[in-house]
Amino acid sequence: MLDARFVRQNAELVRQALQDRGSDWNLDGYLELDTTRRELLAELEAAQARRNTDSKAIGALMKEGRREEAETLKAEVHSVNEVIARTEGSLAEIDGVVQEMMLTIPNLPDASVPVGANEQDNVEVRRWGTPPDFDFEPKAHWDLGPGLGIVDFERGVKLAKSRFVVLGRDGARLNRALINFMLDTHGGRGYTEWSVPAMANTETLTGTGNLPKFEDDLFAAADGLYLIPTAEVQLTNLHRAEVLDASDLPLDYTAYTPCFREEAGAAGRDTRGMIRVHQFDKVELVKFAAPENSFDELEKMVADAENILQQLGLAYRVITLCTGDMGFAAAKTYDIEVWLPSYAGYKEISSCSNCTDFQARRAAIKYRSPKEFGGSRFVHTLNGSGLAVGRTLVAIMENYQQADGTVVVPEVLRPYMGGQEAIQ
Repeated sequence: MLDARFVRQNAELVRQALQDRGSDWNLDGYLELDTTRRELLAELEAAQARRNTDSKAIGALMKEGRREEAETLKAEVHSVNEVIARTEGSLAEIDGVVQEMMLTIPNLPDASVPVGANEQDNVEVRRWGTPPDFDFEPKAHWDLGPGLGIVDFERGVKLAKSRFVVLGRDGARLNRALINFMLDTHGGRGYTEWSVPAMANTETLTGTGNLPKFEDDLFAAADGLYLIPTAEVQLTNLHRAEVLDASDLPLDYTAYTPCFREEAGAAGRDTRGMIRVHQFDKVELVKFAAPENSFDELEKMVADAENILQQLGLAYRVITLCTGDMGFAAAKTYDIEVWLPSYAGYKEISSCSNCTDFQARRAAIKYRSPKEFGGSRFVHTLNGSGLAVGRTLVAIMENYQQADGTVVVPEVLRPYMGGQEAIQ
């Protein structure tokens, strides 16, 4: 959520930012409502001041025995009360509309974000590693996995519906090995591990910006709960409506959770295999940082995610998302894309974002700031995948496959698989 006063006082800056994002948010409609709201507030304050003055005058008149004048003034106060009630009703109605609008305006892009319309305008930052050069025809994971008996798409459909997957035997073991390896690695780099619910309430999802705008992407459950689309939702809201100590920042958190997404807007995209499914595992990274340090913390978070891929020996590239391709809550986002032979290209495996104070304002997360800033301020929240486990498993299968159809287990994962060197 943006600061309403900032939007009012910097309307043209906001207008340009919305244009850069390709957003159709109704800024002019908001400004009109805001003007009406402030006019009503002025009317309300004037009416309340008059009522207070007249009420004191009535008391004085009664003491002086001037009852007739007091009764006349009482009638006037009654009329003023009616005006106050009508004005309060109008204000409440406008406040509701304004609040709904403010919950749907996207975050403003940072000045360092390239302006662009879509993913074609994203900017590559760097590459690491060299994609494998096979001397045989490599298989895609949707053929390789079933052939090894470690991925079963048909049983996923039988147990649930399309775009659910069953992992068996060494596929399940490799998946679990990846989760443990990622959590252990991030823990060794200073992240505190949490275990959080796989369901979240409306207030929690509103805090991170998933509601109300993206309800169609969520799986709704009973009792007003939703299956979480990412552990970012829970980790960020751990400190909802709290005031943190400046000396504790930055706070670095990590968690593994299953994640659930309807992918309502993804029809026809990557529907084959395990790249875009309704349920997937992910190890999430979340940071709470002071505003003056948050972009440095973003660079550290990207490095932490890259470290996982480097230890696994998987080639990847880092790109900066342009204004038109960023997520709703982000002020700046780096995507890390891993090389997948089945696509003959790079595919997203992690997305790391600085949301500045956008989520913190929605979730009321502040910290006691140093004296030079005075009082308390909203923290900056950051989140990133460290990594998407299913896509990492896919990358290992495709990049480590051998001519005989086996898959070599990366060395760093072998201790998590009892020393096993290959999947056959």
